[in-house]
Amino acid sequence: MIIREVIQHLETLAPTAYAEDFDNVGLLVGSPKTQVTGILVTLDTLECVVDEAIKKNCNLIVSFHPIVFKGIKKFNGSNYVQRVVMKAIKHDIAIFAIHTALDNTLTGVNDMICEQLGLTNRRILIPQKETIKKLTTYAPTATAATVLKALFNAGAGSIGNYDHCSFSTDGTGTFRPSEKANPSIGTIGTTHHEPETQLQVTFPKHRERAIIRALHEYHTYEEVAYEITTLENTNQTIGMGMIGELPTPMAPIEFLQQLKTTFKTDCVRHSAIIDKPIQKVAVLGGSGSFAIRNAQQAGADVFITADLKYHQFYEAEGRLILADIGHYESEQYTKNLIVQFLQKKISNFAIILSDKNTNPIQYI
Repeated sequence: MIIREVIQHLETLAPTAYAEDFDNVGLLVGSPKTQVTGILVTLDTLECVVDEAIKKNCNLIVSFHPIVFKGIKKFNGSNYVQRVVMKAIKHDIAIFAIHTALDNTLTGVNDMICEQLGLTNRRILIPQKETIKKLTTYAPTATAATVLKALFNAGAGSIGNYDHCSFSTDGTGTFRPSEKANPSIGTIGTTHHEPETQLQVTFPKHRERAIIRALHEYHTYEEVAYEITTLENTNQTIGMGMIGELPTPMAPIEFLQQLKTTFKTDCVRHSAIIDKPIQKVAVLGGSGSFAIRNAQQAGADVFITADLKYHQFYEAEGRLILADIGHYESEQYTKNLIVQFLQKKISNFAIILSDKNTNPIQYI
């Protein structure tokens, strides 16, 4: 198996098309054509992780956080980012980062937090916009069913728990082939009238290339007429954060103590305790202060995230409890998720969970 094939599997878990615009995901170091000897999965790619990959004969590191986030103008080993990249290149080790692509996935980072807490009735807290598109095309009525089937097979026509969703309208199409044309139907220089069916299907934006390829492959016309529009509809399966419910309400202090145990932290920073049982829980792994209002609007009793600043705790406004469990702590189970996924997809070489604790924050 080559690296490109591993990436194709990872794209089914968390399509990089849904990563945030500010992020730097994908293959950061290495060639997609390289044969894979082993995969090491980590939260962060540090020098010690590259050393671990060398020792364990893994030439592909799948990292949650990207080691290269901003542009690098020099490679002289003057900081940890440069040293990691230089060592990886020297030892022919590729680095793939998944980051906010996995944050925005229904079964990704935040689902793992919910899983650890045993939350039920989970849903996306901030559904991502402009991720659903619609294709409108026109095919000869006699071959429309074939074209539609190809579009379905390429990933079009899924809405929630339903697939093969489409809308068709019959009509008449007209065209006149020029002298340079090679028409499958009609005569050069003569206006042709053909019974056609207008086909409309929606699709997730990461499937666009495959869908257009299928359209051209199975359509009988030399020139295929089609339109693609981006819809305003929010995507209920893609987005930041999640919200769910505890099976049984808990007292606030009891719940916060459970957070410390579950996420193996010596410190949970939180806003003022509210005299109200905790049942509805919002979560957002990593830096999630931007979602405080979303958690309030969703009716959460507590919002679990990380990297909250002093004044942001005031934003609780007595409406919910803000709980900062730490950046590393909130994402620590993510690498387990990636390993479990890859082990189900790939069985012909080692997929190893890194044993390095890359948390840069220590407690005393």
